[in-house]
Parts: sequence; structure tokens; C-alpha cells
Amino acid sequence: MSKVTICIGSASDADDLAAFAARTFAETFAADNRPEVLQGLMCATFSAERQAKELADPSVTTILARSDGELIGYAQVRRSVPPPCVTHADPIELHRFYLDKQAQGSGLASELMLAVHEAAEEFGAQHIWLGVWERNPRAIAFYQKTGFCDVGSTIYMVGPDRQTDRVMVTAVRKAP
Repeated sequence: MSKVTICIGSASDADDLAAFAARTFAETFAADNRPEVLQGLMCATFSAERQAKELADPSVTTILARSDGELIGYAQVRRSVPPPCVTHADPIELHRFYLDKQAQGSGLASELMLAVHEAAEEFGAQHIWLGVWERNPRAIAFYQKTGFCDVGSTIYMVGPDRQTDRVMVTAVRKAP
């Protein structure tokens, strides 16, 4: 993998982000979800228009990782109402965290997580919370390795299908 750059996304990144987000979401969840339900969710969630709105939203920070100009990972930190099991002071949500399959295991995830902590700190948050599908052990293991602890669960709707997400929290690591 060539040199990776990590930066904050802007509205001009919407098309690339929409395509990348839909592809990585499908790669992660297609095997365990009905195709028509997954497709409906992806169309609603990952359109270029929706990504442009999220990229322009001051309550959302989208962090992009590129190699030779190609998007290979992204994360989104956003202000949102946490589930009741998150009782920590000043929490902010790590809403999305995805890497291209070829980038997994390269160390990029750890670099991207550092950028997540920086974004959380810029929002003035003290804690980061996330929901991760209980049937995604690789992601759960990564989050545990980076300091997240399981604090409960919440329901995530994939169309009409109820799925259980584990809710995990960590303290924001302040930049030196």
C-alpha cells in the first residue's frame, strides 16, 4: 500500500464516499441480510446527496483515508443521543468506521482511530460510544483492542429486521 493520507472530508468528496460507503457496507453485511432489505437501506443511507449533507453538517466529522487518491477507509464522528446504557460524561458517537478489505491488517485502522479521537476532542467530548453488530466479531475485537468496553446493547433496524448491536465506550485520548 502506498503512502496513506488522512484528512477531513468535504462536500466535494460526496460521490467517492457514497460509492465507497455502499460497497464496504455491503461487503460487511450482505451475507447475513436479505438482499432487498440491504439494498433499500443502502439507497437511503449512502446516496451522494445524503453524503453531501453529512459532509456539510457541523455536527458530523467525516474522516477519509486515501492511498494514491483512492478512498480506502473512512470514519464518521457525530453528535447524537446515546442509548441509555451510555452513562459516561460528554459522549459522542463513532457512527461509521470502515476500511477497504485490502487495507485491513495494515495498521491503517489504528491510524484512523487516532483521527477519531482527535475529532472527538475537537467536539469537546470526553467519551466515544459506538454500536457494533453482535455478529461482527472482527470489529468487536478491534474496538476492544483500541480500548472500548462493552456497556450494553441496543436495537438497530435494517429495514424491518431487528438486529442487536453491542454498545461500546472508551475515553477520548487527548492528543499530546
